[in-house]
Amino acid sequence: MPPKITDMVAWQQAELLMQPALLRVVDNIRKQLENSDWTGTYEDVQTPIPGYNLCLQHQDQQIDVDVWELCYEVCFRDYKAHSQLESQEVAIDSSLLDITGDVDWQRLEAKTQAIISALFASLPT
Repeated sequence: MPPKITDMVAWQQAELLMQPALLRVVDNIRKQLENSDWTGTYEDVQTPIPGYNLCLQHQDQQIDVDVWELCYEVCFRDYKAHSQLESQEVAIDSSLLDITGDVDWQRLEAKTQAIISALFASLPT
């Protein structure tokens, strides 16, 4: 289930952040794969919500990662992947917005890099 956004301002901020977050997530995955023993492919998924899975493979190991979950982790404060059966209330990470309310690209990139680096660091060797 997608995260539960509780007010209209947060909804507008999420709309502003999600596409840039997706672009940064995909680009940072590409950069990590360039220096990794793992290979990655993307797969369209339709349930429980339409989205993309990143299928990471190395030798006989395969790990599937929900790309939207990574984007949620970037956009929301203290977001943790959760059960697909329940929706988690979330708060926008307002540090990703500048004082005018636009995307702070440097902070978005830094947070995305940290999350994707942690993902690759957690992969089995």
